[in-house]
Amino acid sequence: MFVITGATGNVGSELVRILAAAGEPVTAVSRRAPEHALPEGVRHHRADLAEPQSLRPALEGAGALFLLVAGEDPRSVLELAAAGGVRRVVLLSSQGVGTRPEQYRHPAAFEEAVRRSGLERTVLRSGGLDSNAFAWAGSIRAHRTAAAPFGDVGLPVVDPADVAEVAAAVLRSGGGAGTGAGTGAGIGGGPHAGATYELTGPVPVTPRERAEAIAGAIGEPVRFVEQSPEEARAQMLTFMPEPAVEGTLAILGAPVAAERAVSPAVERILGRAPRPFAAWADRAAPAFR
Repeated sequence: MFVITGATGNVGSELVRILAAAGEPVTAVSRRAPEHALPEGVRHHRADLAEPQSLRPALEGAGALFLLVAGEDPRSVLELAAAGGVRRVVLLSSQGVGTRPEQYRHPAAFEEAVRRSGLERTVLRSGGLDSNAFAWAGSIRAHRTAAAPFGDVGLPVVDPADVAEVAAAVLRSGGGAGTGAGTGAGIGGGPHAGATYELTGPVPVTPRERAEAIAGAIGEPVRFVEQSPEEARAQMLTFMPEPAVEGTLAILGAPVAAERAVSPAVERILGRAPRPFAAWADRAAPAFR
């Protein structure tokens, strides 16, 4: 049994779909009931990572866990997982843990808890997701405008479907030697045991270029509006805590070399190049029309 937390999110919902299509038994965990029907055979369990005990029924008899950085007590979640039978955990973390550890202490604490858990573990440090562009959906539908700061600074954002496909490959992996596609691979267990992978898209893409790709996908022009950092900060503070806002703005405006770099991990694990942003925009076009 694979237990997938965040199962209604952009990565989690795709991961549930991939595993179910492969005939794997899946328990989908989310705080709220799914808005859309889950794949046939998938069991849903309503729980909140902020309340670890709520996960206990989902973890009983499970073999592997896909864990989000959510809540404040990863140690209790992992102890419950081990007690329930989980032997493998895949953590979806952030690239910022490696590039800006002082600003990404929360996901770093989850990584440390996973390392100390005694479970076979793999950490996926995702770059920014293509699906972050859903923040523009309302303004593009209403006004055909997209606003963001640092309009000409490119980052290799990654398709959440690629992150999900990597997660599925790691969760389903058997025994063998380390792949060498990340750091720390080959401590024992499956081929990805102990590895930390950075996941990115194929090329850096600027916010202006993302808006253009969405325009191409919907077949109508979209006007890009460059925000000042102050305007962006005020907007982001309405739905993100201040440390996360400051870290995000730092990456968006002044990325270090490692944040601009394209990682080989997606291609090494999946045997194909990561999908470009335009491919995500084509799939997501109905949300912007």
